[in-house]
Amino acid sequence: FDGSLPEVPFEMHSGKSAATVVIASGGYPDHYETGLPVTVGDEVASMPECMVYHAGTSLVDGRLVTAGGRVFSVTALGETLPESIERAYRAVGKIVFEGAYCRKDIGAKAL
Repeated sequence: FDGSLPEVPFEMHSGKSAATVVIASGGYPDHYETGLPVTVGDEVASMPECMVYHAGTSLVDGRLVTAGGRVFSVTALGETLPESIERAYRAVGKIVFEGAYCRKDIGAKAL
C-alpha cells in the first residue's frame, strides 16, 4: 500500500446487484500449497460487468502462481441477483489452478 488509495476513483452502480465468489486453494484454511501455476482465460478480461481481484497470487519468473489460501475474488454486476451470480461463476470457471475450489451456493438463500 503506497498511501494513494484516497486518490483512486471509484464508481457506484445504483440499482444493480452484485455477487462475489472467492476461489481458494485446496486445503484452505488449514494447509494449502503455494507456487501452483494459474491460468486465467483471455475471455475473462472482456466479460461484461465482471472484475477479478487478486488476493493470494504472485508473479514468479513472469508466471502467475498461487501465494495464499484465498487466491481470487470474482465480483460480477447484473440487473438482477441471478444474473450477477451467473456472470461471477462463468468467470470463475475460466480461472484454473490445481486444487482450486469455491462455494457453489453463493446467493442461493437470497433467491
